Amino acid sequence: MSRSVALTAGAIVAAVALAGCGLGAGKGTSGVTLTVTRDFGGAPVASVAAGHVAGAQTVMRMLERSFRVTTRYGGGFVQSINGLSGSASRRDWFYYINGVQAALGAAGTAVHHGDRIWWDLHDWTATDSIPAVVGSFPEPFLHGKGGRRWPTTLACAPDTRSACQRVASELKAVGVPAATQVIGSASGTDSIAVVVGTWKDVQGQLAARLIGDGPASSGIYARFTGAAGGTLDLLDPKGHVVRTLGSGAGLIAATAQGSAAPTWLITGTDAAGVSAGAAALAPARLQNHFALAVQGATNLPLPLEAAS
Repeated sequence: MSRSVALTAGAIVAAVALAGCGLGAGKGTSGVTLTVTRDFGGAPVASVAAGHVAGAQTVMRMLERSFRVTTRYGGGFVQSINGLSGSASRRDWFYYINGVQAALGAAGTAVHHGDRIWWDLHDWTATDSIPAVVGSFPEPFLHGKGGRRWPTTLACAPDTRSACQRVASELKAVGVPAATQVIGSASGTDSIAVVVGTWKDVQGQLAARLIGDGPASSGIYARFTGAAGGTLDLLDPKGHVVRTLGSGAGLIAATAQGSAAPTWLITGTDAAGVSAGAAALAPARLQNHFALAVQGATNLPLPLEAAS
């Protein structure tokens, strides 16, 4: 069944209703970027930066002002951008604000100061829900969701202290204070948790359990296997294993459940892999990646194409 058909009648009705109503006049906002890519960020289409956005802008209005757009369901959902269209073969447009998958249609979602809006056309065979991505870093740490910034907690394993210190330094460098705690301490659902440790250290965490259940649960195209997570399988867009990494492999990824703040995992098959993941926490290395596997200084954006 296609993603379009799978939409509930209520969701379609809501989308149509929202499409017909703007947010009206307003004082506007600033510092907004709009990026369009395809194939999980692998192919850039275009990007625009708006120093000032007039009025009470919606994501759809901003998109239509910058690109050629066709819609469906009464204008509530995007069919094509600049001629690139979704298809019946499980390929559609999805959008993320500050690295978090949007909960509403673009016509009913307001734009806030500093938002990084990212549209991507991709295959959703393995999952039609990718709750959070890392490719808008330093978002969502700076501007959060809906104009509200989340606090950040940093949970670290004792055997990866140097990697944890590097993560803390990078967060501080981009203007994000983080309260440090040990893995397993409750941080609640109203703060972004950044969990740093080997897979053996973190596998009991909810976000890690979601990864273990596959992309349909976590939106992350990777899974740890072997004794104590000593190997890392990298998946293609259809959820098939196309490459397996061993020692020194790291992963930086994000996921979420419902409306809770996302959890970021910086983990690896061993301490060297965690260090490699911590080193990848930088805007230049994460830009437009849904998640990132690393081995040393080598970047392996996920999902991984079969030829990679």
